[in-house]
Amino acid sequence: MINGIENKVVAITGASSGIGEATAELLAAKGAKVVLGARRADLLATLTERIRNAGGQAVYLQMDVTERTEVASLVQLALNEFGRLDVIINNAGISQLQLLEDVDVEGWEQMIDVNLKGTLYGIAAALPVFKLQGSGHIINIISTAGITIVPTMGVYAATKNAVRTIGEALRQESKGRWRVTGISPGFVDTPFAGKIKNESIRDVLTQRASEIAIPATAIAEAVAYAIAQPDQVDIGDIVIRPAVQD
Repeated sequence: MINGIENKVVAITGASSGIGEATAELLAAKGAKVVLGARRADLLATLTERIRNAGGQAVYLQMDVTERTEVASLVQLALNEFGRLDVIINNAGISQLQLLEDVDVEGWEQMIDVNLKGTLYGIAAALPVFKLQGSGHIINIISTAGITIVPTMGVYAATKNAVRTIGEALRQESKGRWRVTGISPGFVDTPFAGKIKNESIRDVLTQRASEIAIPATAIAEAVAYAIAQPDQVDIGDIVIRPAVQD
């Protein structure tokens, strides 16, 4: 692998927009074979066509990370199409930000299901393949929200810190068999904040993001950097945020 990325098979959840989309395009341009998963099949189809038209290799599957069998199907697609899986990027995420006293149990459950259980399902699908191959790379897209705890983000930050903890356990358990990378973005120019149900919180975050957000390609470049390292080099935690972010 000339550049450490070329010919690697990379599965990406939440690949239809934002960080997932930018990462798919960058890795494909560097010669990776990308396996794209998300709920919005129309966006996946458009992205896949764009990558192929640019000379890249890509396949996609409409799937939901809250369904364990569908995450397993994404990994199986990689095996069926390309014969192996080198990297899984657990990127799909959701934020439903509220004060805890508002008791938005539905929002809590959504974040636990997508951010935490969805990541665990990705790990569960990839690890048996990595064990057989004797190699692999798990990349979890986390958040700066888990580093600095602020009001309204308690449960969201908790799910992200749970992923951070799981990643560290995976790294130690690996003993060199697979690599584990956690990437924590700050404000990024994506549709992410627009999905928040609380209108006032959504408006504040959207406004703040419009003022300071960095492009999704900045996160994609970090992912590419981690993947491109020699097999014996494990890039652990990377924090990427706007220079002006608190």
